[in-house]
Amino acid sequence: MLDYAWPTVHQMTNDQPLSYYIKRAAFLAASFGIFALGQVQSVAVPFDEPPAWAREAVWYQIFVERFCNGDPSNDPRPEFMQGAYPGYVPANWKVTPWNQDWYEQEDWASADSGGFYKMVQARRFGGDLQGVLGKLDYLQDLGVTAIYFNPLNDSPSLHKYDARHYRHIDRTFGPDPAGDSVIIDAEDPVDPTTWCWTAADRLFLKLIREVHQRDMRLIMDYSWNHTGVTFWAWEDLKKNQTRSRFRGWFDIASFDDPATEENEFSYEGWLGVKTLPELKKVNVVNKRRGYPFEGDLQPKVKQHVLNVTRRWLDPNGDGDPNDGVDGFRLDVAAHVPLGFWRDYRIFVRRINPEVFLVGEAWWTKWPDELMDPRPFLRGDVFDSVMHYQWYKPARRYFAQANGGLKPSEFVAEMKRVYAGYDQSTIQNLMNLTASHDSPRLATSFQNRHQYKYRMSARGNPALDLGPPNETTLREIRMMLLHQFTFVSAPHIWNGDERGMWGGDDPDCRKPIIWEDVDHCPQIYRPDGKKTKPITVKPNLQLLDYYRTLIALRKQRPELVHGKLEYTLVDDRDMTLAYRRTMANRETIVAFNRLDRYQIIRLSRNADKKLKLVAESRPGSLAKWKQTDQEIRFELAPLSGAALGTVQ
Repeated sequence: MLDYAWPTVHQMTNDQPLSYYIKRAAFLAASFGIFALGQVQSVAVPFDEPPAWAREAVWYQIFVERFCNGDPSNDPRPEFMQGAYPGYVPANWKVTPWNQDWYEQEDWASADSGGFYKMVQARRFGGDLQGVLGKLDYLQDLGVTAIYFNPLNDSPSLHKYDARHYRHIDRTFGPDPAGDSVIIDAEDPVDPTTWCWTAADRLFLKLIREVHQRDMRLIMDYSWNHTGVTFWAWEDLKKNQTRSRFRGWFDIASFDDPATEENEFSYEGWLGVKTLPELKKVNVVNKRRGYPFEGDLQPKVKQHVLNVTRRWLDPNGDGDPNDGVDGFRLDVAAHVPLGFWRDYRIFVRRINPEVFLVGEAWWTKWPDELMDPRPFLRGDVFDSVMHYQWYKPARRYFAQANGGLKPSEFVAEMKRVYAGYDQSTIQNLMNLTASHDSPRLATSFQNRHQYKYRMSARGNPALDLGPPNETTLREIRMMLLHQFTFVSAPHIWNGDERGMWGGDDPDCRKPIIWEDVDHCPQIYRPDGKKTKPITVKPNLQLLDYYRTLIALRKQRPELVHGKLEYTLVDDRDMTLAYRRTMANRETIVAFNRLDRYQIIRLSRNADKKLKLVAESRPGSLAKWKQTDQEIRFELAPLSGAALGTVQ
């Protein structure tokens, strides 16, 4: 039996005592005006622990533009898209119907010579906040407890990582885009006292209230590393060059010399992408791509970021953060200095001690080496990361992808991935199987080569672009049983619970398949050729399975808080089992990775009776018998089952 014990060391950083953080909190309070007079203050903020609610979270990620169009009257218009890739709005552009065959090009797109993967970036389907409000009952019924929104800030693009205004919700997500434009243009973006609430802002505040009334949480996604080229400070800098009061806000290599004919203006874009100019970093030390580094954001940039952050944490400024968001997902975190992140944690925790910060710490060297997220998880920066580090080895075992893993190799990888973390950190790592930046779970399992590598038809014409076959579905269902019974907080990328498929970005960003929409069959390929029609409809059996697994995790607290023990690791038979225990509660989870029935024998020293609590598919478990010393059962091919103590 292999035993996985929780680490017990609780660290802040390698060299900073708690007094350092208290001093930094005092500095930030003085510098940025955190507290209103009369507000209750608490210095003893538990910087090194995540909020309790995040440890029990079931995450659901929403990409608003593709989630649900609840208000067609606010659909995007060309004037709101200027500045987004591909750099122009095609002639005769129109909003794309929600039910369109994904690879079929619109008339306006086919008239352009750019091809599918260029013109798809100009698509808009009209998803909005009203659509999210209309689906909150669906999410509550599914069992979701926390929503992670992709960027909501005002932006010309479909993804919103190219901010036009950090301080406002995108005008096309709300009910009055034209009116919001008037409000935004009348403000001084630097001065928070001039900031008003747009119609989109107010609708988001309503959404916060509705989410909280359902005992759910929500976090916003921001990139404090870069903006878009329509960002207000960037437009001023580009126009006025050295005369701009924002000339120190961005990473500028050279300004234009008006005495010459050529334009010498040069700057850093994120990863060389010139439509995403990088905000200025200062006091930078040992910066290497793919690794965390020391430094800070330029002071005025930092102040603006903190002002925007405070706006959404405590919208009415009364010192009670219950009307605000519950945290932030922080984009390309390794591109922003650690010094800023430490101050950011202090800042947000002084406003709301239960704020949750989750960072994106993904690649050190794509596509071979994932980043070690530990420098972000020592208690002084983030509470969690998007835990791709779990998914990569899990996919290799359950899908036998990229050469596959034997059970003993899987266990070794999991021990490596989780080594050195305390229990509270382990519990709230965001275990995701897919996201806006990766192929959907179904396509990732259907195509078994290296993780994320050549997972788009743009670079791999042989990629299987259809729904998962029956074998792949069985493997996916085993993977989901593992995800919802394992350590760390499970995450769902919107639409995966409905059986959607799609390759890497942009194909993972199709509009969600809803029952009340008659979706066109998938006929076209990205090259414009036609194939045999594929029916596009939700997999309601899979949806019910997600609902069952979420309910199981909520009903059995040992799946969240319990100890993890590997009790069967058999490389010959490709079987794996682990036990989750807490006090007098126990859940045993077992998997058969081969395509034949197998007998599973597990020793146990307990007199409490077990019952079947979940199967990866009906009929997974058969012929089972238990005594005080042993439990024996038969598992169907490519299946898993969970047995739990009778309470």
